[in-house]
Amino acid sequence: MAAPVEVAVCTDSSAQLWSCVVWELHSGANLLTYRGGQAGPRGLALLNGEYLLAAQQGKNYICAWELQRKDQLQQKIMCPGPVTCLTTAPNGLYVLAGIAESIYLWEVSTGNLLVVLSRHYQDVSCLKFTGDSSHFVSGGKDCLVLVWSLCSVLQADPSRILAPRHVWSQHTLPITDLHCGFGGPMARVATASLDQTVKLWAVSSGDLLLSVLFDVGITSVTMDLAEHHMFCGGSDGSIFQVDLCSWQPGQREHNFRPEQSAGKVFKGHRNQVTCLSVSTDGSVLLSGSHDESVRLWDVKSKQSLRTVTLKGPVTNAAIVLAPPSMLNPESRPSLPLPHFNKHLLGAEHGDEAQGGGLRLQLGLHLQGTEQTYLERLEQLQSALAGYMAKNMLGNQMLPARVLELEEEVRSLRKINRDLFDFSTRIITRPSK
Repeated sequence: MAAPVEVAVCTDSSAQLWSCVVWELHSGANLLTYRGGQAGPRGLALLNGEYLLAAQQGKNYICAWELQRKDQLQQKIMCPGPVTCLTTAPNGLYVLAGIAESIYLWEVSTGNLLVVLSRHYQDVSCLKFTGDSSHFVSGGKDCLVLVWSLCSVLQADPSRILAPRHVWSQHTLPITDLHCGFGGPMARVATASLDQTVKLWAVSSGDLLLSVLFDVGITSVTMDLAEHHMFCGGSDGSIFQVDLCSWQPGQREHNFRPEQSAGKVFKGHRNQVTCLSVSTDGSVLLSGSHDESVRLWDVKSKQSLRTVTLKGPVTNAAIVLAPPSMLNPESRPSLPLPHFNKHLLGAEHGDEAQGGGLRLQLGLHLQGTEQTYLERLEQLQSALAGYMAKNMLGNQMLPARVLELEEEVRSLRKINRDLFDFSTRIITRPSK
């Protein structure tokens, strides 16, 4: 089996030559290009290793391509408004989009809009799932970062306003980017803001682990897979490397001074850094900027290995392991994309119900008054307590009950003998 191939996936705001380009990370060779729109910032996502989704800048739809049918636009997913950010669950089951100040969650298998979350007060600027798809994190221009449990969102009562698991409100200016590390519900999340800080949080407890203050606003952030280093892109084009293993225990605030950290700054971009991504082995850093260039850096030496010039400001740039379907010309998706509904509850709000398939639906949005898991748990615990109480009472009454039953058995045996004797006398009595 061939080793996995790392590729760079990039978009710019002009889309003069293509909407999205894929090139091999180390050789720089162009592998694929996709045409048909302008992808907005934080608006590019791979779905289940079979589709490429791109939220169109300033428009109310998402373009979807099959990875191998690059010249044919597969589908336009219509949305209630312009999409400000987009992401997909790593398990391929859900699509998340930020539309104005709301978060829309679709189920991929049916296309149903499961829930609309409205807890931000201004536009949602970034969305990310944890690696196990159990949680997702949203950041907005209202300076808030919200952590949501996917299970709680799916099981929520639609008549109630759902509360996020954590609300992080320590930033004082709009959130520009966020990154979820590995660990699922135990992951760490890095958040970047124009308030010149990057903060590191624990999903499990909601605690603030580290806050780093810079001299410029931070517009992008990422970490390597081992989470030894955090890379922060500044509004002046600089990229700062923060070593997460060098802090003293209990030290939660740090001032990053470039003059004292000369070996920790990547210099080359002439405008703000819009996106950052690290290779699997942590040796290479990919960056995109408003100076219309994508750069590949050697992390150890901080030298630029390659510069790719685009036709407009870079909106998305990420290093990904190429799915098998991307490099196989004969590959086709295992299932077609369904029609994505724009409204909750499908046909009741104007979307025609889609048939012809098996529907597996979680949550209360289609199940009437069915109990939630918590209500079922309380009911089972109550039934178990009642059963245990009855058993304890039965153990105390058991000897008396045994005596009653033994007496009843003796009485029935006596009645049986009397009936037998009476029948025998009648049958054997001589006739006159």
